[in-house]
Amino acid sequence: MKKTFLLSYIAFIFSAFLVSSCIQTFDEVFTETEYPEEEEEESPQGPTDLDNISDTYADIAAYENSHLWGPYNLHDPSVIDTGDGWYYCYSTDVAYGQTLRAGIMVRRSRDLVDWEYVGWALDGLPAEAVSYIEGQGANPNDGIWAPYIMKVGSQYRLYYSLASDGFRISTIGLLTSNSPEGPWTEAGLAVSSVENGPGTNAIDPTVVVTPSGEHYMYYGSAWDGLFIVQLDPATGLAMSPGDRGTLIVKRGMTNGIYNGNLEGPEIIYNEEEQKYYLFVAWDWIDTKYNVRVYRSDAPTGPFLDWNGVDAANPNDDYPPMLMGPYAFGDHYGYQGVSHPSVFKATDGHYYIMTQARPAIDRFFMNMHLRRLFWSENGWPMISPERYANVEQTPITADELIGTYDQVLHVYETVPGYADEQANPNIYYSFETVLHADGTINGDPNNTWTYDAPNLELVWGGEFVDSFIVSRERDWENKVASTIVMTGFNGGGLAIWLKKK
Repeated sequence: MKKTFLLSYIAFIFSAFLVSSCIQTFDEVFTETEYPEEEEEESPQGPTDLDNISDTYADIAAYENSHLWGPYNLHDPSVIDTGDGWYYCYSTDVAYGQTLRAGIMVRRSRDLVDWEYVGWALDGLPAEAVSYIEGQGANPNDGIWAPYIMKVGSQYRLYYSLASDGFRISTIGLLTSNSPEGPWTEAGLAVSSVENGPGTNAIDPTVVVTPSGEHYMYYGSAWDGLFIVQLDPATGLAMSPGDRGTLIVKRGMTNGIYNGNLEGPEIIYNEEEQKYYLFVAWDWIDTKYNVRVYRSDAPTGPFLDWNGVDAANPNDDYPPMLMGPYAFGDHYGYQGVSHPSVFKATDGHYYIMTQARPAIDRFFMNMHLRRLFWSENGWPMISPERYANVEQTPITADELIGTYDQVLHVYETVPGYADEQANPNIYYSFETVLHADGTINGDPNNTWTYDAPNLELVWGGEFVDSFIVSRERDWENKVASTIVMTGFNGGGLAIWLKKK
């Protein structure tokens, strides 16, 4: 996004919202960081009682309560629609306040709302990966990271990441099974790395199958960017043994220091758009972690950002950023909202799942699953609220009249590299009012028009924000259904609105 456009747009929006008597001042919105501590809620009593899904879960974090972990203790998810009425999610070995148990966490759901914790795909670390790391003179880490699930014919393929202590040695291995619940058989190592500093890092795999049947793996975490390597469709391993692939996305400098906080790729092919979309995780894992996306006409790239810039060029702000740390209303908000899993479900809709960490305690790791929509110019947009299977009855223009919490996903850097990693830069909402006379905040220079499901907000006759309107649950206020909007401005800035 061109900075001149972004700064002009933000200056105009905030000048409009500051003069409205019905909203908070700039200082109240952007400096209010003190929130009352959340009272610990009781353990979930039933899979359909969404009001009992809390952001903190210390009382059930222990392993003996794993049967209650549905949306809890989730990190680096990968989701598959098995086509028989089940969705399965595989994720990194994590547990709040617990000594780590290794084995790849497994959950399942029939409706993408209620998730049942199934258990672990393995009992411990995979022997082939352990042998490789020990063969390099290192000790393996105590947990398995960032699995990726796919199905080839009747075979389920579960890729995983295992690194050494200190992360100098990394490998992506493959498990296979005829069932999404296993048992799993080790089928080799797809790609490995031996580095200490800039260079490829064999962690965080994702795979795309092209319409012609080619398989490509995208991977990488920190160090020197994300890489692509072609796989043998028959084995699921590198087409050329030992091949680590080529660089596909790279970050640049932050405050004069090379920034390697880029990881967690997820690749999909959208048949309608006939493009490949590469979603990535940007910044530090539990603070500024945010979701970005690039697209290409070919699986091998180049992957271009909103402005048509090749994401392989060193840069520190490739738009669009689809979602970053945020807070609606007086809720404390969420940070660490990335490492996306993106999939198309049997219902024809696209969804995105990420981890999310409540700002009240950033060490809790929650499942956030959301609808993914597509803009008129072919870019994906993420719903402001988690998916709750809310009935999508028609929304009239009269229903849009009212007050909204609005979030601008503005990317900011702060002085000092260490502070950059520690500061979540939560995007706090401010109020925007859609009036019955078609004005915004009562200003005749700012207007809105609606052609369901598309809404446009026009600011000063110059800046146009384009949205898709839908119904979704208001999770912060425990309201079963409200109106939400997701969209972009003309410069690729992601914007959310939720009706109060």
